[in-house]
Parts: sequence; C-alpha cells; structure tokens
Amino acid sequence: MATSNSEDGLQRKLGLFSVNNIVIANMIGGGIFTTSGLLMGDLHSPMLMIALWGVAGIIALCGALCYGEVGAAIPRAGGEYTFLSRLFHPGVGFLSGWLSLFAGFSAPIAYSAIGFSEYFTRAFPGLLHRGIFEETLEAALVKKLLAIIVIAIFTLIHMRGIVFGSRVQNLLTILKIALVVGLIVFGFASGKGDTAHFSQGSAFDFDLGGWKVLGLSLMWIMFAYSGWNAAAYIGSEIKNPVKNLPRSLFLGTGIVILLYIGLNLFYVYAIPPDNMGGVISIGGLAAGNVFGRSFEVFLSIMISFALFSSLSAFIILGPRVYYSMAKDGYFFKFASQVHSKYKVPAKSILLQGGIAAILVLLGTFEQVLTYMGFSLGIFPILVVLGVFKLRRQGASPYKMPGFPVVPIIYILAGIAILLLAFMESPVISSIALGMTVLGIPAYLIFKKRNKDHENQA
Repeated sequence: MATSNSEDGLQRKLGLFSVNNIVIANMIGGGIFTTSGLLMGDLHSPMLMIALWGVAGIIALCGALCYGEVGAAIPRAGGEYTFLSRLFHPGVGFLSGWLSLFAGFSAPIAYSAIGFSEYFTRAFPGLLHRGIFEETLEAALVKKLLAIIVIAIFTLIHMRGIVFGSRVQNLLTILKIALVVGLIVFGFASGKGDTAHFSQGSAFDFDLGGWKVLGLSLMWIMFAYSGWNAAAYIGSEIKNPVKNLPRSLFLGTGIVILLYIGLNLFYVYAIPPDNMGGVISIGGLAAGNVFGRSFEVFLSIMISFALFSSLSAFIILGPRVYYSMAKDGYFFKFASQVHSKYKVPAKSILLQGGIAAILVLLGTFEQVLTYMGFSLGIFPILVVLGVFKLRRQGASPYKMPGFPVVPIIYILAGIAILLLAFMESPVISSIALGMTVLGIPAYLIFKKRNKDHENQA
C-alpha cells in the first residue's frame, strides 16, 4: 500500500494510537500544574477561570481541525515549515523552521528537562547536597546535570528509531494520563474538598482593564494547550495520513481539554479561591489539602514524569522540521541524513539535543519561552489561512466540519492574543520579531548556495 511506503527515507509506521499519544504527550506538560494559581490571583473567580480553560480548549480544537485538513492535503514531515513552504513561499516556511530550532523545540526541551529536575529533587531533596561545593551552587549544578542527563537519554532513545521511540512514548503517555485521571477521580472521591469553593471569590469587572486581564489569562492558558498541532510534524511517518492525521489531532486535543477542565475542577474543589491566588505549585497544594502533606512527594514525582513525557515528544517532533528544511536545501545538509538502520533523522535529533543542553547550561530557557509564544504564534495563523487556499484550489482530500467558522475563530483569537502579548511585553515581543528578521538573511544565504549548487551541476 502507498501509505506504508517510505517517503524521502522516512517510513509510515505510526498508527492512530501512537500518533494520538504523541499529541497528548506534547500538550500535557508543566503548564496545567502551574498556571491555575497564577490565573486565580488575577481573576479571583473560580468559575471564570474554568470557563477560560474551556474557551482556550475550543480555540485549540479549532486549530487542530484546521491542521487536520492541511495535514491531510500535505502529509509530510515538517509541520509549519512544510505547510507554509507549499502553501505560500519557501521563505515563509523557512522562517517558521528557523524559529522552531531556537525557540519552538529546543527551548521547551530544556524547560521540560529543568522542570523535571526541579520536581524530582523536590521529591528527593537529598540529591541536592553531596558536600562537594557550596550548598547553593551544588544544588544548581545537580539540577542542571540531571536535566542534561535526561536530554541525553531521550535523544539516544529516539535515535534508535521511530517505532522504538514511540513505544517508550506510548508507555509514558499512558502512565501520565492514568496519574492525571487518578488525581481527579480519587480527589473527588475522597470527599475532603468543598463544592462551596466554586461560588466563592469576587465578581469580575468586565471593563477595559478586565478584558486585558482576560486576554492575558487566555494567553497563559493557550501556552498550556500548545502541542495540539504535534501530529503535523511527523506526517511522513503516519500510516494512512488522510484519515489518521486529522483524527489524532482532534482526539488528542479533545482528550486533553477534558483532562484540563477536570484538573481545574479538582483544584477549586480542594482549595478555597483565596488560598489559590499566586500559588505556582497548585497541584501539590491541592493534593496536600485532600490526601495529606506526604502525598505532595508523590505528586512531585507525577509532575516530573509528566514533564518527562513532554520532553520525549518534543525530541520526536523537532528534528522532522530540520530534516525537511535540509531536504529542501534550506538548512545544513547533514540534518537531512537518515540513519541507515533506524530510519530516523539521527543527526537532526543530535543537533537539537545539543542546543537544548546548551540552553540548560546557560539558563536562558525562561527568556526564550517568554518570546516563544509570540514568535511561534504567527505561523499557525498563516497555516490556518492556508485552509482557504486549499478549498479555493479544490485540493483538500479531507474537509473539516465547521468551515469557514472554525478557521475564522482561530485566526481572530490568535491575532488578539498576539496584540495583547505585544502590549504587555513590547521589548520581549520585539526581540521575537528581531529573531524572525534574522532568519531572512539566513534564508537568502541557503537559497544562494542552492542556486550555486544547481549551476555547478
């Protein structure tokens, strides 16, 4: 069958179950375990906070439906890079891939690895004090070392093939979902929370300042939902992509929406709103209130493995972008090399792991993540616009439901979030735009090199 043939050296070996797990693993990370307390500190309304998680989920689902149609029409590895190169211009695709290398994947890998080390050492604090260096320095070094070791392990795992790597990913994702579901179910079953918390808090003012707070809150929540487009990055390795790619995006995003709303219901049930505001480790506080303080150790381990799984998913996806760029001649040639035995872009995986490890050492991942949301928020909007072009050309083998309302919702929401982000953080947003601009001369250099290569041939 055509759907099982290799494409550009990559093989279609991933079924719906594996791809769906990659989507879920990419979405469920540290955001759901850290954001709600910060939101409550600004909103002061439990029901409004839960409603915003639902609204953001709908926006993400709209994006997933649009990507399903585009991915079915262009079932190749590379995500936004491949889509935008074929829908509009190779230069536009290159800029999205350029940012993916430095902000889209390497930075979240570093963030997830450091997050893992933070939660893991919280569960096992004895690891931080070995008596070799000064206490504060030693703790920082141990955390960085743990983070780099985790990156190295998963880089090696995913260099051994997509099937082996996806099996590890499937196991991690199943365990993560089981832990999240267990927290929700047993948390409510304990009966130690209070449903009166849902009606507490204070009224929200829907004036200009209030709408700005809503917009910024939505931006934070959308970060927690990021990853809904994960399957688009491995289109060349999905069996029957016309069916399985859009299904995985829809199912994976839908499952995560339910889990996120369920967790937030549990948080409010377990914690009075006045005690939630500003608490970053909101999951630990909720578990401590319901199950006892000793359970916070278990939850720290749970969150660390949630970040483990997310890190693994990022390592799977990112190299497929650099691989696609290199195949098209817009990146270093070595990135397009596929391992003769394991059939994966091994050198791209290694490159990404190296950059992530450097970010861990430099400690700049927080700054990168701050501008990542702005810089990478542009290109999904352009991909969704591409749905209209596909429809006009009659080039959509799969047509999503709800057209044109669904893409319009995503485009308008995405533009609003970008505008709010720029107004809130003009300096960091300008740096993100500057990083994008730096990609233009890089594109021209690769383009000229390609032209010279063709002339020599």
